[in-house]
Amino acid sequence: MAERKKLEGNIEYAKGNYSDALKLYTEAIEHNDSTASYYGNRAATLLMLHRYQEALADARNSTSLDPDFIKGYIREAKANLAMGDAFHAVLVLEKSLQVNSSNATIQAELQIARTVQRFADEAEKDYHKGDYRRVLFCMDRALHYAPACTRFKLAKAEVLALLGRYQESQELANSVICFDQMNADAIYVRGLCLYYQDNTAKAFSHFQQVLRLAPDHRKAKETYKKAKLIMQQKEKGNGCFKSGDYRKAYEIYTAALTTDENNNSTNSKLHCNRAAVSVKLNKMEEAIVDCTKALELDDKYEKAYLRRAKCYTDTQQYEDAVRDYEKLTKMENKNQQYKRLLQEAKLELKKSKRKDYYKLLGISKNAGDEDIKKAYKKLALIHHPDRHSNTTAEEKKEHEKKFKEVGEAYAVLSDKQKRARYDSGQDVDDMDGGGYADIDPDTIFQTFFGGQGGQGFSFQNMGGGHGFPGGFQFQFGV
Repeated sequence: MAERKKLEGNIEYAKGNYSDALKLYTEAIEHNDSTASYYGNRAATLLMLHRYQEALADARNSTSLDPDFIKGYIREAKANLAMGDAFHAVLVLEKSLQVNSSNATIQAELQIARTVQRFADEAEKDYHKGDYRRVLFCMDRALHYAPACTRFKLAKAEVLALLGRYQESQELANSVICFDQMNADAIYVRGLCLYYQDNTAKAFSHFQQVLRLAPDHRKAKETYKKAKLIMQQKEKGNGCFKSGDYRKAYEIYTAALTTDENNNSTNSKLHCNRAAVSVKLNKMEEAIVDCTKALELDDKYEKAYLRRAKCYTDTQQYEDAVRDYEKLTKMENKNQQYKRLLQEAKLELKKSKRKDYYKLLGISKNAGDEDIKKAYKKLALIHHPDRHSNTTAEEKKEHEKKFKEVGEAYAVLSDKQKRARYDSGQDVDDMDGGGYADIDPDTIFQTFFGGQGGQGFSFQNMGGGHGFPGGFQFQFGV
């Protein structure tokens, strides 16, 4: 009867009907519990049903009944390996070689077991080196041969969290919790994901649960401590910023950035906060660097784009500002503020490519009429060609160019309508249907100095005609 049940089980096994085969092999054992092959066959069936712990027990029973039963050793090794115990899989297979040293199946399984052991060892070393991508590679390879290994699954889940792949990490941890709700390592991984996603309240709850289940859980204790510290540092830095103690805020944010280098979400915010401090301290380039670091950690961080774009605008790096505002409008194409800021940046970029008349005259954009006149008078007299008649050809050319530019600047800025249009971003060449490319700077000069009485202006040469300021006189009408 037992042998008949075994043969019927073999038929169902061959068809892939593993549940039916399991029932038949069990009936065979009930009729005869001293035959190794019955336990061996049931172990093979349990392996196909992914019931590895039961398969391991049956495989061991088979070899205890028959120490020369090679298939029993192989199935014991397979069960061990499926659960991630490569060490014992190797031991079992090496023992089986003493029974049959030339068995090709044993040799192949031994190579696989040693490969899994190597991946596990390498993963541990890479983890301590911080090479999480390499750990992920090793765990993927190991799980190919050890699909039921909870340890490998959670090692993979943890490094996925450390690499910022939170959804994948949580799904893998949840797959473990479905079968083991009190698995402290799986709960820790879920807490880690929440912590790195800046959901500190729920993260704290998870870490506390882990420590109730496993009070000596080292990673949970260390991460919980870091999480509390970084939150305290961030809040303290924010308080100093609000109170106007910018240097202290800068120090605190800097210290907080060293607390947990793997927390990209919080560190991104800390960099952005430190950038805000740098702006207050008038350290624009440092602010730009911090905003850039924030975006490297979180490329969807809108506040960092806004802050960096503003810094670019304030430092007249308009092309970079336009790029940041364009990025923001793509991220939020219905945001009217972003669209307005983009247009303003484009206008400033356009204006920056023209001659800066304010800069040419050395005055601010808020300069009044008298400031404009004084600036023009000073520069026109310095660069007037008559004053440089005996200089080199190159020097003459340079002063003639500057003389013309300050005349052009004065012609626009001294005219209220033209100045308003210039300030609004219109091109000079569009004003009054023509530009100032062919303007006669001498006309502007004579109009400025001689227009009030008609007698004009002349340089009275003294000692070669280059003794300015003693070498000229103003001749205004009375």
